[in-house]
Amino acid sequence: MSQSVVQVQQTEMQLWLDKVEAWGQSDSVDVQKDTCFHLSTLRDFLQRLVVNINGMSSTTETMKKMPYLGQILGRLCWNPVVTADDKSRALIFQCLWGLYSEQPANALERTANKWMQNLLCQLTTEEDQSPSIVLLKHLNVSPTQYHLQVLRKVVAKLQENIGKSCSSLGDINERCSCNRIVATCEACIPLVTCPEVAPLIGSLLQRPFVCPQAALGCDFLDALSSAYTSGCLSLEERAVVALWYHSLPNLEEAVLCLLESTVLVDTPLSLQQLEQQIAQSLLPKACAQHCSIFLVVNDIFRSLLKKQEDQPRIRDLIHSFTSCFYREVTLSRAQTPLKAFFPQSPQNLLLPLLTHPPEASGEARRHHLNWLSGSLRGLTEEEEEAGGGGGVVFEAWFLLVQCSHWMQEALQVLANAEPRDCYPLLWLLTFYHHPTNRGHHRNQRLVCVQQVWDQLHLLFSAPTPHPLPRLLVPVEPLHDLLALVSPSARRPSPFLILGLVVNCAVFSRQSQSVSTHAVRMVAAASGPVSRAAHVLSQLEQRLDMGSGGSGTLSDPDTTSVRIRRLQNELATYTPPLDLTDAGHAYHPHSPRWDLTHARTQWTLTHPVSGLGRAVGVPQTFRVVATSAPPFCTIACHLLVCCQQPWRKQRERGTYDGTGATCHTHL
Repeated sequence: MSQSVVQVQQTEMQLWLDKVEAWGQSDSVDVQKDTCFHLSTLRDFLQRLVVNINGMSSTTETMKKMPYLGQILGRLCWNPVVTADDKSRALIFQCLWGLYSEQPANALERTANKWMQNLLCQLTTEEDQSPSIVLLKHLNVSPTQYHLQVLRKVVAKLQENIGKSCSSLGDINERCSCNRIVATCEACIPLVTCPEVAPLIGSLLQRPFVCPQAALGCDFLDALSSAYTSGCLSLEERAVVALWYHSLPNLEEAVLCLLESTVLVDTPLSLQQLEQQIAQSLLPKACAQHCSIFLVVNDIFRSLLKKQEDQPRIRDLIHSFTSCFYREVTLSRAQTPLKAFFPQSPQNLLLPLLTHPPEASGEARRHHLNWLSGSLRGLTEEEEEAGGGGGVVFEAWFLLVQCSHWMQEALQVLANAEPRDCYPLLWLLTFYHHPTNRGHHRNQRLVCVQQVWDQLHLLFSAPTPHPLPRLLVPVEPLHDLLALVSPSARRPSPFLILGLVVNCAVFSRQSQSVSTHAVRMVAAASGPVSRAAHVLSQLEQRLDMGSGGSGTLSDPDTTSVRIRRLQNELATYTPPLDLTDAGHAYHPHSPRWDLTHARTQWTLTHPVSGLGRAVGVPQTFRVVATSAPPFCTIACHLLVCCQQPWRKQRERGTYDGTGATCHTHL
């Protein structure tokens, strides 16, 4: 700035100082008219002051070159006619803002800061008999309305300045205008709970970070975090996401709130309720917009899974969150590659696990699952042979937990799979529930899982006999199955066992009675029946939400009917105190049919080895009926079909026949 320009400004400032002093000496009508007459000229003068102040390198330089500036601004702040004009008042605020020093370098700047704070307090707090209050009463405007309007005007003007680019980017010698960002943040700290300041706070949070001078202060972020958490501050979605982006503690607190509302609740949430809670938290949308936010949230989930790996609620939360996040990424068409969101995951498994082909055929799904199983199996074998620390295996398992919808696909395919096709799928399911050999003994549990599936295959693939399509249940496979799923040190996860039996019961071609009885017995033997009801409920919800694939049954109505019947049976089922007393014991040398109802057990024992083959059914079945006469009819019909002679003898309800005996036990 040239010397001639400064001299002109000093002369003009002397004239304005004289004018402002004259306005302050009287409050007559003539003085007020003169003030109103010169308002437009005053606004032009203040606008030039703003330009000159912003062009200075420091407040010290400004005060040296414009010594009358402080007197003019101070007297204008006390003039109610000037401060009642919104444009003049906004320009005065800009001048004060330009003079504020973020880091005072000397006593002059410290004194100037304190002086400006006093002026701002004077503008926002008026005495009852002050000139401005008298003027407001004359205009029939309450002080509260006036101050709110002033605050809104100031906020709007500051928002305009915040949106401007950094002035130091073009000229490194020019004073950086971003210093005012820090000053604005400090001024907003006591006002964070005011609704009128929320737009300004949102603008500060969403301002692009292009200059180190524009970094938001910790005190400002802490005040925002406290006000937002307590519900005293209402922010738009974009502002909330920006707050998490700037404040790591606030982001961590948001994740903990999500855990409290989904995992640490007394009653388990349904899948729909879980996804609703996740969506309402805004965290998936924030993660899709900012890769750094997703990495923090994902790391919290990773640490939580390491400590609580057996908790199904945590696995459900991680899977549902990842699904919501991937949906947001797809909708937003983010330019960030997926590998940036999953830097630690095996990259060859990332897309095959994240993507979900809903229209693929059953054969295509089986091939895809086999490929996933083979890839994971090769990865684990390499890690175990190399004697690594398990980090690669854990990251692969963590990714599988995030994409666990493929586990439901594997369970559905297994429901009607042939024995030659089952090993890759069983390995995949075992790895999901028992990812390591050292802590989880995966290989030993895999052997047990294969045995469980073999018995399930025998149980659910047995042909339906004629003429009793809904009354006969194979006892031998069921007995062996119950022995495998009973609690033991090397028993597979109960959720894996229940997942297998529930999906076989829903998607296989076996009769409803066989399926229902098998689910009831396995549920009672493997743990609380409520656990099986939860697995069945989740299967129904996944099918309703469309995340369970096309299924193996062609008719969705049939699937729904079978699920509802199973749910009704589990809801009313009371397991016996002793399974052996209920007729579950199997004697390999004495095949039998059992009839159980209430307190009465009917047993038909036959030593004839060809009896089962004569009627086209396995040798061992369980018969469910409601009274004695139907059982007598069943027993007689079976033996007549086998062309066995009968001798009828009434002795305590006992019927003896050649090669066969029918007993009643009351």
